Amino acid sequence: MAKVKYYYDSENLAYRKIKTKKRWKFGFAALFVVASALFGFICFVVLLNTPYFKTPKDLIQAREIENLKLNYSFLNKKMDQLEHVVEAIEDRDNNLYRTYFNTAAIPEQDRKSGFKATDRYAALEGYNNTQLVLNTTKRMDVLSKQLAIQSKSLDYILKLAQEKDKLLSAIPAIQPVKNENLKRMASGFGYRTDPFTKARKMHEGMDFTANTGTPIYATGDGVVARADNTASGYGNHVVIRHGYGYETLYAHLSKYNCRAGKRVKRGDIIGYVGSTGRSEGPHLHYEVHKDGKVVNPLNFYYGNISAVEYVAISKLANQENQSLD
Repeated sequence: MAKVKYYYDSENLAYRKIKTKKRWKFGFAALFVVASALFGFICFVVLLNTPYFKTPKDLIQAREIENLKLNYSFLNKKMDQLEHVVEAIEDRDNNLYRTYFNTAAIPEQDRKSGFKATDRYAALEGYNNTQLVLNTTKRMDVLSKQLAIQSKSLDYILKLAQEKDKLLSAIPAIQPVKNENLKRMASGFGYRTDPFTKARKMHEGMDFTANTGTPIYATGDGVVARADNTASGYGNHVVIRHGYGYETLYAHLSKYNCRAGKRVKRGDIIGYVGSTGRSEGPHLHYEVHKDGKVVNPLNFYYGNISAVEYVAISKLANQENQSLD
């Protein structure tokens, strides 16, 4: 029951009841209702933004997020399997196919490198599960790049296989001077004593001692790139480009039997032994280049010498003696 309030009437010297006007009662009631509604609305908004109160929409979204996480988990497991398969193919590609065709392996960093664009994944940032989505996307990109590189590599291997006969004919596979014409194998590939300075320096080919005028043979099919004496130290020399990264050089010739631009076959006579240029005596200086790098010619004589002859010439080639140029 509401309290009755009084006020003191000084004129009549008596206490009288305070009568509340009806409009005031309605005003207070309306104010109470508005305040209650506002308070209820605020409480509702707060509850909506707390983890303790979830709407049906929130529950549906949460279930979808969990399903997406599960799908990402399955996707990562499948990528694990794919990565193992791709790694096995890459291993065979580098160590079997490319070795068979004597082609350089594809570096690991080229196969598995990511993408350098810093803003490539910017759209994936700023979400609750950003790291999961980001890591999966990056793995997928790297795997896609690996597959693309491997696909191109296998296309290249297929091309080499189709051109196998040409490749085998192009590889320098015989000695440039026949064994019966040799006096001796004077100097091999590696560090040797320079005949002029007596200093120890890299000898980038093999020296075959023979009489002046002894025939010199092309060691593989190719095109004569040069037949001149303009390179310092080599005197009269011939360079043959065989293709597939192979190139051979024949130096100190007494005369030529070819010209630049001529196509030659393995076994064709391209010149004759001499002692022109920086030379100590009649001999052939022979070099083999693969992909721009000098390699040991001793590895390329399997086409016309026996195993016994190979062992004998290998022992001579590995002696650290004095070269003839």
